[in-house]
Amino acid sequence: MSEQTRRTINSYPTYREAERAVDHLSDQGFPIERVAIVGQELQLVEQLIGRLGYGEAALHGAASGALPGALIGWIFGLLNWLDPVVSGLVLALYGLVFGAVVGALFGLLLHTAQGGRRDFTSVRTLQPSRYDVVADEEVADEAARLLAGLDGRATARRRTEPRKRGRRPQTGRASD
Repeated sequence: MSEQTRRTINSYPTYREAERAVDHLSDQGFPIERVAIVGQELQLVEQLIGRLGYGEAALHGAASGALPGALIGWIFGLLNWLDPVVSGLVLALYGLVFGAVVGALFGLLLHTAQGGRRDFTSVRTLQPSRYDVVADEEVADEAARLLAGLDGRATARRRTEPRKRGRRPQTGRASD
């Protein structure tokens, strides 16, 4: 199986717009399996969500230790390695508690060892700055023709929308 050469048909600032373009191609009966949406110019965005003190570090550690502890306890209960009378659920509960305690202690130890560095919590995501709709070279001209009709209708719709109070419509011309 050889890799197909692909060509960019159009670029969009949001994924929703790129998805709308691909949906339009699908609605027109275009062979959609020959199209892809490619995020370009990735940026790492780290959104800070709060401070991380000793209590939060212990809580995060307890949460990360509880599940593995419960799973290990449950497996011991299923395999009856300790006592055949003790059920898997009781051992899972014991494992959950033990895992939470060990995780909390480990979380506190790590937070203390960092000495105040990185004393915040965050969520990291990768965000593209644009989304390219690409198609196989053999069908790229047809895809471009179909998308030209969609983009032309979107531009005409933006120009005919009524003006909102206090804002002028964006037409892309410097003279406005």
